[in-house]
Amino acid sequence: MKKSALILGLALTMSLAPTLAFASGTTLNVVTSYGGDDGNRANFEAAVKAYEESTGNKVNDGSATSNEEWKAKVLTDFETGSEPDVLFYFTNADAEPFVSAGKVVSIDEIRAEYPDYATNMKESMMAVAADGKQYSVPSSGYWENMFVNKAVLEDCGVEVPGPDYTWDQFLADCETIKEEGYTPIACSLVEVPHYWFEFMVMNNGTVENHLDLPESSEDEVGAKWAAGLNDIKALYEAGYFPENTLTASDAETVELFNSGEAAFLIDGSWKVGYFTENAADLDDFAIAYVPGKGERSATEAIGGISMGYFITTKAWNDPEKREAAVEFVSQLTSDEVLSTFVTTEVTALVNGASPAGLNSLQQSAADTNANITAIVGAVQDTLTAEARGDLFANIQNVVTGKMTAEEAIDSALALN
Repeated sequence: MKKSALILGLALTMSLAPTLAFASGTTLNVVTSYGGDDGNRANFEAAVKAYEESTGNKVNDGSATSNEEWKAKVLTDFETGSEPDVLFYFTNADAEPFVSAGKVVSIDEIRAEYPDYATNMKESMMAVAADGKQYSVPSSGYWENMFVNKAVLEDCGVEVPGPDYTWDQFLADCETIKEEGYTPIACSLVEVPHYWFEFMVMNNGTVENHLDLPESSEDEVGAKWAAGLNDIKALYEAGYFPENTLTASDAETVELFNSGEAAFLIDGSWKVGYFTENAADLDDFAIAYVPGKGERSATEAIGGISMGYFITTKAWNDPEKREAAVEFVSQLTSDEVLSTFVTTEVTALVNGASPAGLNSLQQSAADTNANITAIVGAVQDTLTAEARGDLFANIQNVVTGKMTAEEAIDSALALN
């Protein structure tokens, strides 16, 4: 960690000297999702420190963990005029409330004054808002796939899933793992059912139609979603989730996996950093493949670049903060800095990232990603926050039989 920060500091000293004229001593209010439990928290802190040292400015860091509560607070801050100067946030429909309200500045407007802004990014990978404009500078992207506890699998006599892993093989493996006294799947269905939702929907469709939205539970897409929810229900009824999956937190079920009591965990690239910091033996873990079903191959995954840096209109209209904000985003999204955030993640950098010194879990992810044949974004990101929250809150009702999958889908769509 210290070595990473030192390398970052040297890189910034050599290549990121201030390019703008600052009113030294400016304080920027910055909000990101790099909260205390984020695997890239240390890299973010190092980048902020380098920015402060190279500019003489200060950063008031309001970062927190990314969840629905955090998203709601960000939107409320915009509504009440308490938005930050720079925001690292989701670039999908979640951003539309403050984009459509004119609360953030477009890339084109920034480039009219600072022509080199974000020119190290591939234009084709920069998110486009509903109005056709680009507002955010992308950071490192993400992938979602299946983490496995190799020690648990070995004790159960189960092979680490390969690129041809099927749903039938997975169900057989889960039964074996359960019989051996372990929990097959680490997941809190009350807090983070969305990883399983994404892959179960794709397992009942294709990567090509994954982003289609249903108009009702009765159309073809709705039927696909219902089949996916019912697959989750079948896993629940078989006893493959933790006994407390409907009450446990995500942190609790991840620790179940981390401590060697569960075999499988679907999560994202950000969890690699978590296990790097918290695993007793990192070599016990690997990145494998979510089992394929129907037309979907196990080598087709969820991923993309879903977050980026926005400069708010409030900061842009403040002569003192405008340049400070532009330089902050430029430094945080430079090739040098993003290379400290990227290990195996998707990146929009024209020159690509240059990660070094991968550990065993990172190398496992790189090896798995080398076999990925297709990648698609998360369909949940196309839903409104209200619809998404309603759908995921009702998954526990679906698996316990209090509501049908079709009823849960129609309930969510009524809010979309």
